[in-house]
Parts: sequence; structure tokens; C-alpha cells
Amino acid sequence: MRLGILEMLGLGASLIFAIPVGVFGVQLLTDGQTVFGGGMLLLAVLMVALPQYLTMPQDLPTIAAEKLVGGATKDPDDE
Repeated sequence: MRLGILEMLGLGASLIFAIPVGVFGVQLLTDGQTVFGGGMLLLAVLMVALPQYLTMPQDLPTIAAEKLVGGATKDPDDE
């Protein structure tokens, strides 16, 4: 999966919020609170994975523009 600049910035923003939640989940797991700690880890994973795999309404113009540009130009590798 190739990421563009905007996708990388979005992933970075997701990681900024997901990493502390994940660390908190690991800390709870080591303290013996397995259900709540596991839930926090699952939440951290979902915070990163869902924006990568779900299409949001605000993503539709970007997807349409990428398809339009991709259809109008050819990659040098295709020749």
C-alpha cells in the first residue's frame, strides 16, 4: 500500500493519539486488569486501522480526483 503525503500526515496524526492509549493499555495489562487493558489496546489499533481502510464522505473528492488524473496520464512503467 503506497501512501501519499496527505495519507502519511493522517497516519501520523492518528499515531499521535493512538500511541498513548496503547501504552496505557499495556500498563493496565501488566497491572493485571486484562479486560480494560485489552480494550485499550484494541481501541489504539482501531484508531490507526479504521481511517486507513474506511472511506469517509470527505475522501470522495480526493478519490475522484486521483482516478481522473490516473486515467488522463500514463505511468512511465506502462510503456
